[in-house]
Amino acid sequence: MQWIEAIILGLVQGLTEFLPISSSAHLRIVGEFLPGAADPGAAFTAITQLGTELAVLVYFWRDIVRILKAWFAAILGKLPHSDADVRMGWLIIVGTIPIVVLGLLLEDMIESVFRTLWLTATMLVVFGVLLAFADAYGKQRKPLDELSVRDGILFGFAQAMALIPGVSRSGGTITAGLLMGYTREAAARYSFLLAIPAVFGSGFYKLFGSLGEQTGPYTMGQTLVATAVGFFVAYLIIGWFLKYVSTNSYTLFVNYRILLGLFVYVMLGLGIINA
Repeated sequence: MQWIEAIILGLVQGLTEFLPISSSAHLRIVGEFLPGAADPGAAFTAITQLGTELAVLVYFWRDIVRILKAWFAAILGKLPHSDADVRMGWLIIVGTIPIVVLGLLLEDMIESVFRTLWLTATMLVVFGVLLAFADAYGKQRKPLDELSVRDGILFGFAQAMALIPGVSRSGGTITAGLLMGYTREAAARYSFLLAIPAVFGSGFYKLFGSLGEQTGPYTMGQTLVATAVGFFVAYLIIGWFLKYVSTNSYTLFVNYRILLGLFVYVMLGLGIINA
């Protein structure tokens, strides 16, 4: 039964990682309704995110290779640091710093206090409202090539908020991007690129720390199966999401976040699930 649960959670991870609805919140909530009725845990979440982030590497492979080549060329003095791809490489590094620092400082809280479902439900609703505001009132004029160091840092702090389940890595960064005037597609694309070093760093950190141990209620084998499932599903979701936001608002995701948050409140109030 645990193998089936792991597959289900991998499917959930793949479906929700790149949508602004919080994959960590969904793993936490869905885990309560599975037969084992347990929190999959921060380690399981971080490791399965390796699969979904690998989907980003595959999907954006050409962009990533181009950025890396340009960045290293600039380090060797063969390209000016003003080159667009070189700047993007530096901005990804700068934007990653906040989540690395806060992730290490708040590690104990991430694995305990932050995982209460009362907080998860609250973050789903609050950041749903913030996303709705940003989508409605953001100017949405700036393309990605206008990204500045200041904006990269602000994107980074928004990403760091996703250390709390319910915020959403993509939701937080996209909300920040819209508030700063970036287009929906530009905010989403930078969100995906910015997540690569943070997710791989966190995932491998948890993976090596869990070798020979269970990642929460699941064995390492079950966790890796969930990771593989997440990869295949996430790859399909990325393309659909980028096309969707290029012509549609985030209203669908806002409504879903708020309804899910309220649903969790009701389930907790009735004692059907454990906070």
